[in-house]
Amino acid sequence: MINHDETFRGTWPFKPNFFNGNGFKQHYIDEGPTDGIPIIMLHGEPTWGYIYRNFIPQLSKKYRVIVPDLMGFGKSESPQDKEYTLKTHVENLARLIDFLDLKNITFVGQDWGGPITGAYSIRNIDRVKGYVLINTLFGYSKEERPKGLTPWFKWIKKHHEANTLEGILGELGSTVLSVMKIPNFTNNNIINDNWINAYSSQFPNRASCIGAINFPLDALLNRIVPFIVEGIKQGNLSELCSKPAILAYGMQDKAIDPDYAIRDFKALFPNSSVTKIPNAGHYSQEDEPQILIDLIDKFMSENS
Repeated sequence: MINHDETFRGTWPFKPNFFNGNGFKQHYIDEGPTDGIPIIMLHGEPTWGYIYRNFIPQLSKKYRVIVPDLMGFGKSESPQDKEYTLKTHVENLARLIDFLDLKNITFVGQDWGGPITGAYSIRNIDRVKGYVLINTLFGYSKEERPKGLTPWFKWIKKHHEANTLEGILGELGSTVLSVMKIPNFTNNNIINDNWINAYSSQFPNRASCIGAINFPLDALLNRIVPFIVEGIKQGNLSELCSKPAILAYGMQDKAIDPDYAIRDFKALFPNSSVTKIPNAGHYSQEDEPQILIDLIDKFMSENS
């Protein structure tokens, strides 16, 4: 957990807010006009709200931008007595949204931000306006899945089977750069001591890595499947698919297969646009932030 007033040399200048309604201290930022149209931006593994640092100043001029740190990441606590599953992260998000009394929400989700957005939306579609997905997927289509694992999940599987995964991902305080290079980002110009510190300091010890250890296992071991199936059976998939949506994809992604993610998106949203970013990797927010900011701004203008 990062200290609440840490700004990382001014690169994260946003006021910290905290919500305690989920049984732990969850950090979020809430910038822009309080009566503005809300945008919730969700990060993934092993990042935190910092990945949206370049997005917030521009978008919060017109919109209310809310960026939570998921349980176990960023400035949020890493409780040791919680289950770190897709279900728990969605329940945490739902209570935060209820607390803030948000409606007509546009979600921006990357990596795990996609499945969390999908699983929340299918159960709470009346609160949702639309989606901007970045290097992620909902996984609700019947598209054929890739037969092989991506480099990221091959690496996860190898270390899980060798009982070394917890040891490696438990040292993210010193290995976060090399771990993030496996899913891939391509913009090496951003790497400096301050950037590394921003991502590594959320993991001061092994206990603080519990969220990062469990995220990939939730997918690899199919622990997410019952909750996803429950959502499809009990929720409103057709209405979810009727919402405005766009997908932006860094085509050098080595965590989620770009071809499958795009097919999944087009099966759900056949009339929605896909922007392929040829030279970006999994963490497109780091590789091509301005392309994504402009896409979000255009999407909001067209669907507000």
